[in-house]
Formats: sequence, structure tokens, C-alpha cells
Amino acid sequence: MDQHLLEETPTDGVLLLRLNRPQRRNALTKQLVLDIAQALAKAASSSATRAVIITGDERAFSAGADILEVNERGIAAILDEERLAAWRAIETFPKPLIAAVRGFAYGAGNELAMICDLVVAGTSAQFGQPEVKIGGMAGDGGTQRLPRLVGRQVATKMLLTGAPLSAQEAKQAGLVCDVVGDDLVVQTAIELATAIAANAPLSVAVTKSLIRRVDEGGLADGLRVERDGLLRVFQSDDRVEGMTAFAEKRRPTWSGR
Repeated sequence: MDQHLLEETPTDGVLLLRLNRPQRRNALTKQLVLDIAQALAKAASSSATRAVIITGDERAFSAGADILEVNERGIAAILDEERLAAWRAIETFPKPLIAAVRGFAYGAGNELAMICDLVVAGTSAQFGQPEVKIGGMAGDGGTQRLPRLVGRQVATKMLLTGAPLSAQEAKQAGLVCDVVGDDLVVQTAIELATAIAANAPLSVAVTKSLIRRVDEGGLADGLRVERDGLLRVFQSDDRVEGMTAFAEKRRPTWSGR
């Protein structure tokens, strides 16, 4: 059975998690989200791990949630408490988490990157929430985290048009800390994680928790409201039409219902 999440230890104190579904541009299945959460839970309890990097491959960090799986599971994919608990475990991981992004970071892939404390991007990186193009909406924190990170205007444009940001635009907006050549992305993230891992673990952990508190005012309520909105959109005729049109490689015909 193929491993869809690979673990490496490039330097002391640093864990590298590599998304490994290249044939699906590292689309996030429920199982892959659970695997990430499980790997982070193990890292959280290990004194040997002081920082974690999440990356994909040359073509994609992650193109988003796996649409084939979502279509197959229907609304159960949205109501799945096990998957939601895994996302909560990822976002509450107490140690520094770095995203190393090349290629697409779309939908849930962008939402995964936004959960990370730092994002290193290659020049090919694109960050977007294109769900409205297929009758959906950002539902793993995108409507709440994106405005907090890039500001209301940029976030609104991204969320309502589905248009992505380039790596340089993402850096200018505050979504990315560094932009480097694609061939340097993972190494740059490793160097950053190694520098963090060399510092006092308690100091780093407490500092991260305090930084996170800046963004958490009203975030929990916002995430609950986002979930309600996602359920409404998911049960709409337009969502079915959007997903069908995507699978059939044609333009959707919207009804507004």
C-alpha cells in the first residue's frame, strides 16, 4: 500500500513531513489529514522533535481536498467529526510548524499552509481558494484565517473570485515569510527549522502560543459560523452542478439554488 505521508529527519530536532500523492497533486483525503494529525501528535510528545516542516513535491504543495472523495462521500465528508478533530489537532500543534510550498496550494492545501506558523514559498508557488468556481466555499478555516493574514480586501478578492496569489504577491500580502527558487524551498525551510530548534524549547513554545492568541479573538466563533455556511452551500443545487461540471471538464450552469 502506498504511503501518502513520508517522514524524514533532515537535521537534529527537525521532522519533515512530505505529502506523497503526486498523481493527485497531493490532494488531501480524509486519511491523509488523519495521518498528518497522527504524525504531529507523535512529534508533540517527542523531546527529540523541536520543529516540523510540511511540504509536497515540485508540482504541488496540495491542490486541495480530494474532490473525488468528497463527491463519493457526499455530506458525510463535511459532517465527519473525525476529520474535523484531525484538523483541530493540526492547528493546535504546540511546536513550530513550517510549510515549504512549491506549485499549487489551493483550497484545503492553502488552508493547511495558513495553519503553519511560517511559509517558505518557491517562485512557482500559487496560493488560492478556488472553491466558488465549483459551487463550494472555503470550509477548513479559509474564510476566517485568510482575512486575518492578508487583510479583508485581498482575502475578499481571493475568496469571491477564486483567483490565486503568486508567491511574490503572497509575500507582499503577509501570507509568506520568504520566497526563494524552487530548488531551494525545502533546504531553506530546513535551515529555518534548524535555527528555531536550536533555541530554548519552552521559550519557543510559549512564544508561539502567545503569537497565536493575537489571531484567536473571535476565531473559534468564526470557524463555527463557517461550518454552518459550508453545510448550506454543500447541500445546494449549484454545488452539485459545480462538481459535475468539474468532473466533466465543462463550464457550470448556475441556478442560484
